[in-house]
Amino acid sequence: MKKAVFYHAGCPVCVAAEDMVAQAIDRQRYDLEIVPFAQKPNRVAEAEAAGVKSVPALVLEGQVFHVNFGASMADVKATI
Repeated sequence: MKKAVFYHAGCPVCVAAEDMVAQAIDRQRYDLEIVPFAQKPNRVAEAEAAGVKSVPALVLEGQVFHVNFGASMADVKATI
């Protein structure tokens, strides 16, 4: 199964995007992991290494898809 990781900061924009992604992604094809940085701050470096520049963002098969704009990674790091 392919991996999909959805990173977010917990803001209203991010939570709304999380809900939509969780409903839209095909769970038969992708193992979806949700990573809220407020609860998993140790995952910020991983997200940046994957190419995430802002959140919410979905990393799908190694490609980053920035969904809307909630916060830059600099903003995320300043709050955790």
